[in-house]
Amino acid sequence: MNERISAEAELAWEDFHRLVNMTSDELRTWLLTDASGEDAFPEPGEGPGVSELGARVVDILRKRKVDLTDGDAEVMQEVVDYVEEHLDHPPPEENLDERWRHELMSVGHDPLRPEPSSA
Repeated sequence: MNERISAEAELAWEDFHRLVNMTSDELRTWLLTDASGEDAFPEPGEGPGVSELGARVVDILRKRKVDLTDGDAEVMQEVVDYVEEHLDHPPPEENLDERWRHELMSVGHDPLRPEPSSA
């Protein structure tokens, strides 16, 4: 069992949980819907994609920080980079397209969900 995690993994954990605003159950349900795309849960052996990344996010959301692997830290950083890139380049407000939101939701970030208020 991993008793300590690296500083990079710690930072990735914090950023990941700041940006991923869906629970593992919400994300899994989303990935199983038609709206998330035909390849929501691709067949084994099919190439990687956002949906495969989403499945990894579901797994990570179900873990405790001390149970993270180096691979999990890489996935968390990939998700952080993906979400930040999408949030930095949204479609124009009048054309806020459903595909953009669905791409974000497929890795656990619903851009329409209000941010939690800090007390």
